[in-house]
Amino acid sequence: MENPMSAVTENPSSGAVREMVSVNNVFDISVIVGYFVLVIGVGIWSMFKTNRGTVGGYFLAGQTMTWWPVGASLFASNIGSGHFVGLAGTGAARGIAVGGFEWNALFIVLLLGWLFVPVYLTAGVITMPQYLKKRFGGTRISLYLSVISLFLYIFTKISVDMFSGAVFIQQALGWNIYVAVIALLSITALYTVTGGLAALMYTDTVQTFVIIAGAFVLTGFAFFEVGGYNSLLEKYRSAIPSTFQSERYNITPECYTPRADAFQLLRDPVTGDLPWPGVIFGIAIIGGWYWCSDQVIVQRCLAACSLTHVKAGCILCGYLKLLPMFLMVFPGMISRVLFPDEVGCVVPELCQQVCGTDVGCSNIAYPKLVVTIMPNGLRGLMLAVMLAALMSSLASIFNSSSTLFTMDIWTRLRPQAREGELMVVGRVWVLVIVAVSICWIPVVQAAQSGQLFDYIQSVTSYLAPPIAAVFFLAVFVKRVNEQGAFWGLIGGLAMGLCRMVPEFWFGSGSCLFPSNCPTLVCGVHYLYYAMILFACTSVLTLFVSYCTPAIEDKHLYRLVFSLRHSKEKRDDLDGKQEENKRMARREAQEKSRDKSVDSLGAEETKPCICRLVGWFCGVSSSPAPELTEEEFTEEAKKLPDISEEPFWRNIVDANALVMMAVAVFLWGYYA
Repeated sequence: MENPMSAVTENPSSGAVREMVSVNNVFDISVIVGYFVLVIGVGIWSMFKTNRGTVGGYFLAGQTMTWWPVGASLFASNIGSGHFVGLAGTGAARGIAVGGFEWNALFIVLLLGWLFVPVYLTAGVITMPQYLKKRFGGTRISLYLSVISLFLYIFTKISVDMFSGAVFIQQALGWNIYVAVIALLSITALYTVTGGLAALMYTDTVQTFVIIAGAFVLTGFAFFEVGGYNSLLEKYRSAIPSTFQSERYNITPECYTPRADAFQLLRDPVTGDLPWPGVIFGIAIIGGWYWCSDQVIVQRCLAACSLTHVKAGCILCGYLKLLPMFLMVFPGMISRVLFPDEVGCVVPELCQQVCGTDVGCSNIAYPKLVVTIMPNGLRGLMLAVMLAALMSSLASIFNSSSTLFTMDIWTRLRPQAREGELMVVGRVWVLVIVAVSICWIPVVQAAQSGQLFDYIQSVTSYLAPPIAAVFFLAVFVKRVNEQGAFWGLIGGLAMGLCRMVPEFWFGSGSCLFPSNCPTLVCGVHYLYYAMILFACTSVLTLFVSYCTPAIEDKHLYRLVFSLRHSKEKRDDLDGKQEENKRMARREAQEKSRDKSVDSLGAEETKPCICRLVGWFCGVSSSPAPELTEEEFTEEAKKLPDISEEPFWRNIVDANALVMMAVAVFLWGYYA
């Protein structure tokens, strides 16, 4: 093994990387330890900030969040280590077009705050499947969305973030990838399970500052090393590895030469790797699903104390989304310039030695940059940044997925479940999805030619557009009914699987190893396929809806955009099911009331360690009081308040216009 490795490190830059792999000096270790102390301190403080023993307190932070933790948490939940590794890796391989995924979000996040969240708030829901259940009635649509959302979390978010974070730690510390994953998950699961959404949002706020500060520092060092922006424009086009010939493979220049359109955001609609119609419309569809109907994102908005704070948080998130192009994509391209033999390697045997996979090593672009050019102390800061990005993203997904499973699946299995049981189930579910995600990491590692971001977006393009179409129609078109939405989702899923299954079966292929997937199936770019899938799902949903009876307005008050301000009493389509659940819980309460004295005595005789664990997880052994029938009726009469003060409403509206103007300028400049 040593001789081949020495061949790889003949390049001076490669040798420098090998000499600086370990982050083991006192300055770096001190920074990392300080970071963990800060995060754990904030997490402990937030445990006392809110009630973690109730569903509202654990899953929605008591709806007390102001605009700045909402915006920071939206950004931190979105920017995981997968972005650092994936955006930088795809930027190193293909140029700046991947930044379109980030800048497209500036417009979509405004749709979230101005159009979708008002409806979700007036609907009075905690999860997105709950909204569809109220909107359409029945149980099959909400169950479908819960299952497909958990599937997407595991295969496109949790496993990707764990893998990308482990790639960085593997480069920086030399750890085995699975040891790194388990170490990270242990810390992340700890404050996710104990703190609830409030802990996540406060720690996300801290970690947002850490992420941005560290990324700015690295970007400054990177541009200094490459000689500035103009030097990057010149040198990137000639960033070719010194070894690109092999006796075993016929390697063409396209496989190792940077793209001629690397600095163009909008590319040829036929030959471009990210064609411009797909970048504008396809990404908007994927973004519509992620930003406007995904539990991870919407849950943070539902935790805000008012609609104005939701909008202001969305604007803050939008401004922060301007940064990834400059803090991740450009540094990834600089990494290819500085280390072409490693980041741009093309010979499979050499790639295997450099990064452990033979389909390319562009995913190590950002980690290589960190461990090579950063001085002691700052290298530890960047490791803390990656840990912050990984942990904030993972923790957000853990909390949201446990919300989905607990509130939409477990309550279906056990309608009589009380709050204490729901708290325990939500925490145990976190451990289950972690185990499944670890098993999926090898597939992620080999997918999409080693370019992580392409893997994420392609899988999402095959599964998310039908959900985006149904949510869009549910919010804005009253005529859409349960039959139309259900068959639209099923038809869209079938179309998506017809593309996704063959692509995984035959492999996505690479420049050196083309895929054997038939052109008829895999020849359409995944962004174009997302557009087709969205259109077909919409047509099918509308067709079936108009062929079947419409839902009366009395069932739709405050569930669609046009009726969001209605004061009429709503006759919920799922009202009978909810009433049955309340009756089951009330019966359980009556049975437990007779045992309350005994349980209090048992609580006193419990070992201290058991009581400590119960407090740490926010679970009390004494039953939480349930609302009486009169109290529940009185509570139901209170309509959600989405009113806004005119002054602050105008302020956030003006900021939204300014942010869109900045976004349009940047799109035009780099188009």
